[in-house]
Amino acid sequence: MFDERLWTGLLLIVAVVGLSAVPARAQEPGPLAEPKSRNQVGFPAELYSWVIPADNPQTPEKIALGKELFFDDRLSEDGKISCDHCHVPNKGFTDQLPTSMGIHNQFGQRNAPTILNALFSTTQFWDGRAATLEDQAKQPILNPVEMGMKSPDEVVGKIKGIPEYNEKFRKVFGREVNYDDIARAIASYERTQIAFDSPFDRYMAGDRRAISDSAIRGWSIFNGKGRCMSCHGWNPTQPLFTDFKFHNIGVSAHKSDFVPLARKALAILAQGASPEQIDKLAIQTDMSGLGRFLVTKQPHDIGGFRTMGLRNLLVTQPYFHDGSQQTLWDTIDHYNKGGVQNPYLDGGIVPLGLSEAEEDDLVAFLASLTSPEYEQMAKEEYDLQFKRSRTDRPQRDTEAAMGLKGRNGPGLGGPFGDIGPGQSEMGENPALLGGD
Repeated sequence: MFDERLWTGLLLIVAVVGLSAVPARAQEPGPLAEPKSRNQVGFPAELYSWVIPADNPQTPEKIALGKELFFDDRLSEDGKISCDHCHVPNKGFTDQLPTSMGIHNQFGQRNAPTILNALFSTTQFWDGRAATLEDQAKQPILNPVEMGMKSPDEVVGKIKGIPEYNEKFRKVFGREVNYDDIARAIASYERTQIAFDSPFDRYMAGDRRAISDSAIRGWSIFNGKGRCMSCHGWNPTQPLFTDFKFHNIGVSAHKSDFVPLARKALAILAQGASPEQIDKLAIQTDMSGLGRFLVTKQPHDIGGFRTMGLRNLLVTQPYFHDGSQQTLWDTIDHYNKGGVQNPYLDGGIVPLGLSEAEEDDLVAFLASLTSPEYEQMAKEEYDLQFKRSRTDRPQRDTEAAMGLKGRNGPGLGGPFGDIGPGQSEMGENPALLGGD
């Protein structure tokens, strides 16, 4: 349990401390950048107590320092890119681009994951190449197409050249500026970005009027015919809608020739598989589509990417590791037809046989996972996506979704898929198990 009065006081202190030095940037971060209260319906207080590292406890001064660094363009080689360039607070801490743009207008190969609730992830990045938020914070600063700094020493030297930072690092950490402490401060700020308190959270807390009938039907499909719960699990202790694992869901397969790419990657990694080398392969090369394989070098991880949480999807579009799907309908269409066939496709990715009405209900459920601060933006995005879904559905393949084609595809043996039963054929509504 936590003392909300103490936490509210900590947030106030962070806000005041953060005003004492204005970092170099074009505009102020805005209210959505502020640390969030933990007094939210659905917030997993017990899990939170486990994810704060013992060697980097949260303090108001450290959080305020991390916030300044997060929004400071001077952490980049050209003085124009900060962490929030790819993780914009009023865009759900993403940039809403298919893949992110760094210094000198260079684009990487990966979509920017949201910072929201990232503190609960067991690994960071789409391929899990960083074990902690501290490890994650270090890599973009040094990546040539992201923030472009040449070395940790160069970063430290730049920050040491700013007098107010020297004073704050000595106060917060009791020592001079160093690269590890820069990462610790940024990670501490990122751990304040929590997002729950959605209509769905209130529904599960007992308010049966918190979500629409369509969303309730969607929750049932999510648990049943849609098979979403297989990877995007939810329970009160871990309400994040992810299994934290890595799956090949047939996204990279439509533009990657996995075997030659894997051989190429192994040859490069044999010469040195440092975190910096893996980071460069993931962000700067066509080997990005290999996903988790770049980290583990295990064939079963080819094309595998981390299962992301599902909260606030209507402000973190576009979707998947490469930002290849523009709408939630496109995303569901991809799953409905069983992904894109490839020899490394996860065994759970099969045709679902969802009807148009069922897909609409599933999107209504996903929309109910929106936190209050993003409600209006999410509504506007939902309206845009809904309108587009009526006329533009590039991923839609009804015959494949219904299992009428795609059997015995290249590299696959046996029938392609096991379409789930319709809701009317189920004995019970799985969304109501243990409930009303």
